[in-house]
Amino acid sequence: MAVHEARQGGMDAGAHEGGCTCGDCPHGAREGHRRAVAAFLLKRDGFAAGQGVPAAVAYSPSASRQWVSEELTQAAEAVAERGRAEGAAWLARLWRWTAAVVWAGVVALLLGQALTAIGAGWTAARTAGLLAALVVAGALTAASWFHRARGGVLAPVIGEDNRLSTSRAVAASWVLFLAFTVLVLAGQLAAASGNRERDALIDGLELARGAGVVTVLAVVCAIAVLVRRVVGLRVQGQRLQKVRAHRPRAADLLSDDAGRGSFADIQYVVISGVALAFAAVRLARRPEQLPDLPWGLAVVVLVSAGTYLAGKYAEGGRPVILSVVRAREAGALDAPIRTGDDIEIRGAGFVPVGAQGADRLSRMVVRVGAVNVHVPLVPVTGGFDNPTDALLTVPVPAEAEPGRVDVQVVTAAGVETNRYTIDLTE
Repeated sequence: MAVHEARQGGMDAGAHEGGCTCGDCPHGAREGHRRAVAAFLLKRDGFAAGQGVPAAVAYSPSASRQWVSEELTQAAEAVAERGRAEGAAWLARLWRWTAAVVWAGVVALLLGQALTAIGAGWTAARTAGLLAALVVAGALTAASWFHRARGGVLAPVIGEDNRLSTSRAVAASWVLFLAFTVLVLAGQLAAASGNRERDALIDGLELARGAGVVTVLAVVCAIAVLVRRVVGLRVQGQRLQKVRAHRPRAADLLSDDAGRGSFADIQYVVISGVALAFAAVRLARRPEQLPDLPWGLAVVVLVSAGTYLAGKYAEGGRPVILSVVRAREAGALDAPIRTGDDIEIRGAGFVPVGAQGADRLSRMVVRVGAVNVHVPLVPVTGGFDNPTDALLTVPVPAEAEPGRVDVQVVTAAGVETNRYTIDLTE
């Protein structure tokens, strides 16, 4: 009996290992990804220190380099698979958190109204605001459930590269705010008993009162659509390299694809957030009309949006080969490039932003004539010495035909560089 239980326990542990997405399982997707990353880093640093290389290939630098690269590539693929599983499981759990945040906002609004009503009394505008919040929260919760596999409420603001889109997030914030505002006015209009009060509420929707906030809404929505079009055209034209992320992160709103802070994104989020907060205060002070956003503040938001759009036009660039030379070891004689030699490809943009992981680096290919050569991974402690963004080292394959041969790099994003011609001798 004890043996059977131990065997069953071992089978259960094996079944849950790594890819399990159970919420309370200690071997869930997050734990599996963490273990895969730890194992890969240990293997990479061990190879960098010269450990673990079989004696059968240790005698040859090129053979040992190729063997190490293949081992790291396989380990990196395992990490990437665990990362995708962890990202999918995280998105599936996220919809509950987003729904909880939405209803927490409703509770916060109720508490704020209750506290500010002390002395001033409860008004129809407060009731309309609370009912509008309930309607918006209910709609968001329903949408969150229907998109529970894609992040719930965050699904519309997640881009095609599986990152949070700054332009969509800003536009969605203004859309939700204006929808809430109109619902507040509609609730007050339904509760109004006098003709004069109803006429005042209808006048509150006049464009002259809310021209600033309507202009900002139109511009931020247009920016969201235009940025998607601009990025798509630049990717198709190979002028921008985009690599898909394993899962969206909150930092995506303020950073580039590599996780570094982006000035264009930060200023757009900050200024839009300040303007939105100002409009919310104006709505609280005058709930009978659209928030009259001052034109000065509206122009500031428009300038910020233009800066963000210009930043999207300016980012990226096509990778380029500047030169190709024969790699020379210390003490070796100078010579022309022959088959079997290592060549150094010097240029810029070989590693796309966000593609610094080993699974992405291992996808880089160099075309030498008609032969595709995978760029070997050369580990060093804490990273890789090859490939880098400005330098690649690859061996010239024996299958390459002598003569004038074109060299071209294909990056992890699938973008091709210019062709660079070299003279290859026998």
